[in-house]
Amino acid sequence: MVLLKNGDESAEKPLLPLPKKVPKILVAGSHADNLGYQCGGWTIEWQGVSGNNLLQGTTILTAVKNTVDSETIVVYKENPDVEFVKSNGFSYAIVVVGEHPYAEMHGDSMNLTIPDPGYETITNVCGAIKCVVIIISGRPVVIEPYVGLIDALVAAWLPGSEGQGVADVLFGDYGFTGKLPRAWFKTVDQLPMNVGDPHYDPLFPFGFGLYTEPTKALYSA
Repeated sequence: MVLLKNGDESAEKPLLPLPKKVPKILVAGSHADNLGYQCGGWTIEWQGVSGNNLLQGTTILTAVKNTVDSETIVVYKENPDVEFVKSNGFSYAIVVVGEHPYAEMHGDSMNLTIPDPGYETITNVCGAIKCVVIIISGRPVVIEPYVGLIDALVAAWLPGSEGQGVADVLFGDYGFTGKLPRAWFKTVDQLPMNVGDPHYDPLFPFGFGLYTEPTKALYSA
């Protein structure tokens, strides 16, 4: 996993790691409670699956619930409207969106956007409260128009069946250390784009990745 954004110059402090003990958290997005989407293609079936019925594991939503304080309320709504987000007193939101599973030529795309209502969910939630957006995808996707709305951004790629690993770094049990294996484009018109190209001007360059420190020592001598 790669941490691409964690606050900006106007923020008092970075959003991540997230506090575990707050009154109420919103978890949103089509990929927050879907093991099939976490795993991608070549999982159970050639083109992958959707849902939680054919796979065993931990969704990101379940991992969040398992990680936060016992008194913290976790509310899940896949695609909330702005009024819902603003009126429920959430301390912050975790938005999990991304690509649907695919394999080989079935994943070919000329626009590299995520399916609806992914961008709508980002806009509704992150335009209203502090949010971290987790992108579930097998490759960089279009995100540049929304980066200004987002407080923290994570490229989780295809994390597989154990969403607990995502929660571990979100909440600071472990720190982020990952780096981009390829440049993340601003627009698809830039592609193909590689280091050294005359038009090399990525949103996030090859090798980019922010660090966070664990909130406490995991081991003692």
